[in-house]
Amino acid sequence: MLALCEFRVGKPMISFLPVLLTPLLLLPLSAAIVAAQAAQEDVTTIIQKSVEANNRDWDADPQYSYTERDLDHDGHWKTYSVTDVLGTPYERLIAINGEPLSASEKTEQQRKYEEMLSQRKSESPEQHSQRVAKFQAERKRDHAMLDELTKAFDFHLQGERKFGRYTVYLLDASPRRGYKPPNRDAEVLTGMDGRLWIDKKTYQWVKVEAHVIHPVAIDGFMAQVERGTRFELEKAPVAGNIWLTTHYAMKASAKVLYLVPHHSQEEDFYTNYHRQPTPASDATQGGEQKSAPSSR
Repeated sequence: MLALCEFRVGKPMISFLPVLLTPLLLLPLSAAIVAAQAAQEDVTTIIQKSVEANNRDWDADPQYSYTERDLDHDGHWKTYSVTDVLGTPYERLIAINGEPLSASEKTEQQRKYEEMLSQRKSESPEQHSQRVAKFQAERKRDHAMLDELTKAFDFHLQGERKFGRYTVYLLDASPRRGYKPPNRDAEVLTGMDGRLWIDKKTYQWVKVEAHVIHPVAIDGFMAQVERGTRFELEKAPVAGNIWLTTHYAMKASAKVLYLVPHHSQEEDFYTNYHRQPTPASDATQGGEQKSAPSSR
């Protein structure tokens, strides 16, 4: 989200002109003010409809299985098949750096899967509820962060553009004056700006970019998020009016104790979405359990 374009109107030099011309000078000014107000109303409508679309997608997301490809800390690409197993996602490792697993690796993944399935099937009702509640709490936290994006910024419509096969509204944004972050996660938004590409037909987010423009101190952690921190999110249609994440990338720079530099990055791709008619409980393929991706 880029810095906002400030709308300025020079003070008319009416006192130096005949009174007869005053109404004519005020007409362009009035028209400009009306146009600016109309543009802002359009932005408000676009953002509101995009939030509605995002909420619809968020509700549908757990119903889909998919393939996920992640870049790990060692620079290796790992590919997972992700399905719901008894109420929460399970990620089964199926490839490393684009190469299928060896026979021994497949056997190991099968062992991990059977161990996980046995554990979940033997859960008490309370243990099952706790596991599902933890997953739902993580989803709620991620969703709240996405919601804050629309509250933390002032958006300005830059017009319409072609973005791939979509006609989009292009919106720039900068930190909203007076915004009060509701939690520590949202504090970083006070130092960010960015850009949204919103599909004109569906009001879906085709792409979102944001980056830190000045350091932001995180209360309670003695840490400071530095310039250079950025994230990117892309979505695409998977079924009907449902759009889900296809790409997420994050690069973070910070100072721990305000002195020690710390850098991290993440990049994930999501493909092959398929709606699951019922939660998978008796799949026969092995897997590796991971927490749900924070970008989704």
